[in-house]
Amino acid sequence: MLKNYNGRIIFHIDMNAYFCSVHCKLNPTLRGKAFAVGREGTYKGVLSTASYEARKYGIHSAMPITEAYKILPTLLVVNHNFSEYKKNHYLFIDIIKQYTNLIEVASIDEVYADMTDACKNMHPLVLAKEIQLRILRELDLPCSIGIAATLFLAKMASDIKKPLGVTMIRRGELDKILYPLSVKDIFGIGKKTYPRLIENGIETIGDFMNPENEDLIISLIGINSYSYAKECILGRSSDKVIPDRHATSKSISTETTFDVHLGSVVEILAVLRGLLRDITKRLTDGDYVTKTVVLTMRDSDFHTISKRTSLDEYTDDIYVFNNVIEDLLTELIEEDKTYRLVGVGFAGIIKRSELKEEYNLFTINDKVIKENNIKKLMKDINDKFGEDIIYFNKDKKK
Repeated sequence: MLKNYNGRIIFHIDMNAYFCSVHCKLNPTLRGKAFAVGREGTYKGVLSTASYEARKYGIHSAMPITEAYKILPTLLVVNHNFSEYKKNHYLFIDIIKQYTNLIEVASIDEVYADMTDACKNMHPLVLAKEIQLRILRELDLPCSIGIAATLFLAKMASDIKKPLGVTMIRRGELDKILYPLSVKDIFGIGKKTYPRLIENGIETIGDFMNPENEDLIISLIGINSYSYAKECILGRSSDKVIPDRHATSKSISTETTFDVHLGSVVEILAVLRGLLRDITKRLTDGDYVTKTVVLTMRDSDFHTISKRTSLDEYTDDIYVFNNVIEDLLTELIEEDKTYRLVGVGFAGIIKRSELKEEYNLFTINDKVIKENNIKKLMKDINDKFGEDIIYFNKDKKK
């Protein structure tokens, strides 16, 4: 209980190295070891996540497995277990529901919870520790919890101490807690943006919030991104936990049946890439992004198999999708079989506008730069080979 406090009390509950923690629960011999989740027994593909012990060597999510082995030849890689990830997700949600019904799921391993009512008779730090210990004891899963008056600040707080941290940020302590942190720790900052800030002397959040640096920062990231980030850091962003915020999330898919059954990886991959182009266009035309890619295959005996990969970040990048589909195909295809049907799909898609608002404060400038570079390249090609050799689909002449 906080005296003389009338605001909302938001918890951000973030499961620590979630996929790895689930695997340690299933196989305790993995505890304390440097291991990662990806594709076991192969040098193909990328890692989904890495244990804290592996991270000490610089191994991280989205790293190619070949690169990870170069850094640490003894690295253990275990296969995904999505059914267990999902099962444990609902288990830790059930514990949180015993304290509040105002829960907003951000992803499979993190949720926001409005604990205002629950804290009327208990201090937030005491409540957070109770929830953290229950999840650890009952589910054998570690988590960190951030406490603040807004969703943004609660997320920032949960990232400060990992694993098993509990951090509370009061508005009066913003300069003490947040300002010493690196500017790259600002929730939502783009991976291409923070190096640009650091290169120009904006190294900490304190530097970012210093009025003397305002003109420089605006020149680097734009006034809209700067103003929005500044307001969030000052605690002037949303304090509303909306349980059904993502209720409109949906899936899209496409498939094709072969007249002549195929068994060649090269032939099937060529078909899948064509399907992927079509479905990615549907994604981008609707201004959607996704984190989950699904591959479905049906062999000549009508046995259907399906596998999915979850990415760390939402995207609509067809090059990323192509790499994922190639990895999934290599994993599923069997040499002695032929296939009559293949399909690709995206699950849990959301609107890009929703992503910008909640997760990416600075990506808009990166996108503009990327699009301008593409347009310049297209102009150079058209100048050399003739008008309208290449164009954006939206600019196609009727």
